[in-house]
Formats: sequence, C-alpha cells, structure tokens
Amino acid sequence: MKKAILCVILCFSLTASGCAADSRILEDLDMVQTTSYDLLPDGMLSITASIPMADPEASAKREVLTVVAENTKNGRIKMSRETQLILVSGQIRNALYGLSMAKKGIYRYMDTLIRDPSISPELKISIVEGNAGELLRKDYDQHPRTGKYIDHLLEKESSWQTIPRVTILSFLRDLFDDGIDPITPIIKDMGNSIRINGIALFQDDRYVAKIPADDTMIFAFLKGSFKEGEINVDLSENGDKKEYAMLSSLVSGRKLKVSYHNQQIKVRCEIKIMCSILEFLGDLEISNEQDRNKLERRISDKLTRKADSMIALLKQHKVDSLGLGSAVRNKIGYANWKKMNWREEFPHVEVENKIKVVIKDFGEVR
Repeated sequence: MKKAILCVILCFSLTASGCAADSRILEDLDMVQTTSYDLLPDGMLSITASIPMADPEASAKREVLTVVAENTKNGRIKMSRETQLILVSGQIRNALYGLSMAKKGIYRYMDTLIRDPSISPELKISIVEGNAGELLRKDYDQHPRTGKYIDHLLEKESSWQTIPRVTILSFLRDLFDDGIDPITPIIKDMGNSIRINGIALFQDDRYVAKIPADDTMIFAFLKGSFKEGEINVDLSENGDKKEYAMLSSLVSGRKLKVSYHNQQIKVRCEIKIMCSILEFLGDLEISNEQDRNKLERRISDKLTRKADSMIALLKQHKVDSLGLGSAVRNKIGYANWKKMNWREEFPHVEVENKIKVVIKDFGEVR
C-alpha cells in the first residue's frame, strides 16, 4: 500500500515538475504572429514582426520589432538582439509583402519561411498595397492587436469567397505548376481600418496586376465551384435609373470544356449559380415568374460580360490565374503540352464564358 502511494506521489511530482518546466519555457518565448517584408530603394529589406504579449498585466497588447537587413536570415538575427525573449516562429499566421517587393518577386524572400520546419504550411500569404511594415506597426483603435485583426479579416472574407485563402503551400504549388499562376489577397490601410482591396495576380512570383475588390466574386465564379457568398449586381444601363440586385446564399458550379483541333485551343467555361435575392431595386416584380425569368437572364448576361472582361485582363498580362492551362494540359496530353509555351499561347486561346443564374428563393416567398 505504501509503495502504491509512493508511486502516485512520485508520478504527480514528475508531472507537476514537467508542467512547471514548460511554463518557464513559455515565459521565455516571443511567439511571432505576423511578419512583414518591404524592399527598400537601396535593395535592403525592412522586416517587421508583431508579437502578442502573454503577460495580462502588460500595458501594451503586443510587441513590434522592426529591423533593416541584407536578407531575411540576417534580419532574424538582428531582431533577436532587440528582445529579451527567444523568438520562435511556430505560431506565425500571416506573412505580408509590400507592393514594392511583390513587383520584384517574392519567392527568394520566402526562403526562411519555407525552410523552417516549425512554420505551418497553412501560413497565409498576402500583399499590402503600400508599405507592409507601416501597416503592421500601426495600432487601430478598435483592434488593439493588428496581427490578430488581419488574420480574422482574411479568414472571414475567404469564408465568403470574396478573396482566395492563399497559404504558403498553395502559393508554392501554383508557382511550380506550369498550368496556373499564383494569386494572393491584397490588403490596404484605410486610416481607421484595414480593407480587402482585391486579388493580386502574379506572373511567376512577380505581381503584375490586380482584380479590384468589387470584381473578386466574378473571379471566384471563374476559378471553381463553391458554396456561400454574396454579390451586388449593378443592372443599370447607359444613364437609365439605377437598378440593383443583391444576391446571397450563392452556390456556384463550374465546368470547363476544352477542344483541341488543328492546334487551335478553345475553352468553354460553363457556370451555374443558384442564389437567393436579398434585395432588388428595379421595375420588375420578382414574385412574378415571367419577370423573375427576365431578371435571371439580365443578371446572367451582366455577369458573363464581366467575366469576359476579366479574361481579357488576364490575357493582357499573360497570367493564367484561373488554371485553364491545367485543363488544357489534361486534354491535349503531356507531350503536346511540353512543346507549347503556355505563357505566350494563352492570350491567343479562345475562351467562351457562359454564366446561368437561377433564383431559387426571394424573401419570404419560395
């Protein structure tokens, strides 16, 4: 009996001492949540890290460190000299890249993030329209922890399909796939808040253009199938009185049909959208079936035209951000694909968009 009691006491002592050791270790760590990178005019890097404060008695909610260095590794060494705690990256959620760096190419500056085994492949990548460090260092009155604010903003918007959820894993996957180009969300400092400002389009790892925030849902329709989301469709035409339809509970399905004949490639993108109408400002009576069908056709035509304009933008900048090349590669076979320079071929490919909208319910009447 005494031996049993002694064993229990010994086990408890070991467990308690283990917890205490872990507690002391945690108190010695600075766990980076968000980091930013900017390319300075002289070629040096400005690196900023936002670190939540674990001490509940601390007056500040976070610690912000900024250094200037030749490369990311040297920047980490310099940053560690400015804090009494040990910098660790295992909890990093977001990496922000300033527009100046994005235009030059961001892959080489991802080296530290890629090689660190403690960093999750789910780390989110975003572009800041402006200086990323200035945005991360800034305190927003209603959001005392800027890093957490950015993380929640990106998660919320991606869940509603207004922006893609881009991780370091998905970015690198698209970067090294010759049938698609990478994308990332764009965020911008608006003074008292941070706003999602569109989708960045990359040629390889260089930023070349963007999809404006008002058109990101069109990009989502073209990109693939999804559930959830909403979009406001402006149906006004040539100075007529304003007419809008607010669509919600979107369920979008995409089918790609590729034809290849005499070395001519044609891609047909068929998109079907099931939706509900939250609000409609116009002369049609949506409870009337004929008017509702007319409204469906008008919305379908408007979205198809916007999709055509988006394809023209992608062709102009020679970026296949939708992954049409992957479908073409599957159709024509790998041997024919390797003979083709898809970057140069893509602008000449005929892409036909066909969007069909079906209103499944409207207000209280179904």
